Amino acid sequence: MITEQLINTAQALVANNKGLLAMDESVGTCNKRFAALGIPQTVEMRRSYREMIVTTPGLGESISGAILFDETIRQKKTDGTPFIKVLLDGGIIPGIKVDMGSKPLAGFPGEKVTEGLDGLRARFADYSEMGARFAKWRAVMAIGSNIPSRGCIEANAHALARYAAISQEAGLVPIVEPEVLMDGAHSLQKCLAVTKEVIYTVFDQLYKQHVSLEGMLLKPNMLLPGLAAKVQDPENVVAESTVKFLLGAVPAAVPGIAFLSGGQSAELASARLDQMNKQYKAVLPWTLTFSFGRALQQPALEIWRGDNSNIPAAQEALYHRANCNRAACMGNYNNAMENIV
Repeated sequence: MITEQLINTAQALVANNKGLLAMDESVGTCNKRFAALGIPQTVEMRRSYREMIVTTPGLGESISGAILFDETIRQKKTDGTPFIKVLLDGGIIPGIKVDMGSKPLAGFPGEKVTEGLDGLRARFADYSEMGARFAKWRAVMAIGSNIPSRGCIEANAHALARYAAISQEAGLVPIVEPEVLMDGAHSLQKCLAVTKEVIYTVFDQLYKQHVSLEGMLLKPNMLLPGLAAKVQDPENVVAESTVKFLLGAVPAAVPGIAFLSGGQSAELASARLDQMNKQYKAVLPWTLTFSFGRALQQPALEIWRGDNSNIPAAQEALYHRANCNRAACMGNYNNAMENIV
């Protein structure tokens, strides 16, 4: 059942031109990023890195919520203060990634489906008791030769909708993340065609599973050409294509749309979000904001590199990126901001 608390939380997550910090990398993903920078891949180093993030001074000025991973939501600062308390004290709403990752979809070579529905109700009870107030589930679909198939899209949309229904039942706002991957040489128009089918199918399933749209957020990809595409459309074209598509696909009852960064550079992700709000903010029925992972964290991670003496500079870089994206939510971002660190 939808409650006033769910609606209030969903609205708070997209209020005041703030966005979400996705710090929910799995152990494997986090270790991979550490390895690339020569950082030891240990529990303590992951804890230390996440402590650097959650203790960044002023982070709550631009970040409304932080998506945590199962390992991270249980961790504490060196002095014993739980990360959840640190976030709440900083005015940031804690959330939790609950999917178990994408696995090969039987009968569909080269395609995947996200798993994690088994036991989800019990896990939600635990996370809610810890203090989580929203959740996230990511489904990934690649563009390739004859993929994504209808079967893959429907399987992922159904799982997303069932997750969202269980999340609302538990009193947590579900962030619904259907991601069409940037990998490949496809055009923006191909991305549009696939994303349109994906989003329409997701909302069809959300209706069928009785998910209340007022108490959820959508986390989609922007409409972009593949990373290997010869033509990389300019920011204004990306903005126009993405917003016009979303206006026809996403019901006005949804409080907000928080874009994933999906492999974009930090600067490009900010610039594209800025163009959307600069051109269309006044006429949008929902808030357009960000839910970035790498596009927020990577500059700070490259500075930190596992050395605590680098924490102040790394935190400054994270604070700066968050501010840039808040400016993008207002349509006030510009390249000159990148020279002010």
